[in-house]
Amino acid sequence: MKMRHLAFPLIGAAAALTALLGSVNATAQDAATSYEVTITNLTAGESFTQPIVIVHGKSIGVFDLGQPASAELTSLAEAGDTEPLATAVGSLPQVDAVATGEGLLGPGESATVTVNATRGFERLTVAAMLIPTNDGFYALNGVKLPDTAGDTLTYYATAYDAGTEPNDELCTHIPGPPCNGEGLSEGTDGEGFVHVHPGIHGVGDLNASERDWQNPVAQIRVHAIATQAPLQ
Repeated sequence: MKMRHLAFPLIGAAAALTALLGSVNATAQDAATSYEVTITNLTAGESFTQPIVIVHGKSIGVFDLGQPASAELTSLAEAGDTEPLATAVGSLPQVDAVATGEGLLGPGESATVTVNATRGFERLTVAAMLIPTNDGFYALNGVKLPDTAGDTLTYYATAYDAGTEPNDELCTHIPGPPCNGEGLSEGTDGEGFVHVHPGIHGVGDLNASERDWQNPVAQIRVHAIATQAPLQ
């Protein structure tokens, strides 16, 4: 079964209540209402824009491979802009918490985003743009959160292509350093669907020997923190 896009209304009230009740349990996860999400850039020549971190239920995801990207994901993948996606998911009943990081994360660097969550939501999504790329981003799309306070799970994220802009590798179409070009590219068409990013080929202004990568591109460690006692 495909996960549905976070950017749209997903399920009715009765189904939402069933999903929520089904995910609540009496494990030690009930005591873990905060998560430290530490992102490490594993590439040698790409930077990451500020990430978006979402805690949500099992029934939704940011994208489906092989399907068109939402407008909100397009903004993240082409311009590094997390605001449209954060706004779209913030009011959904299946989403419990949304947080964003700050600044660029360079090669070999790490940064931690703390997201505060309530009980009953067990999935995590993390995403950010890779620059310089036209519409490349890394993502964890609905992975499981640690069950127990004090536990840590480590994930490795793949680079994806939103399929919304041609990979011409021209600085005119790439925001942020070193290109400082435009973000969203109006009137351009990419492959039309989200897929694994093919990397940098050196066809435009980018040097493949400096900017290309091998997957995975990011290590993401998720540490659960106990901030209050579980319900009795």
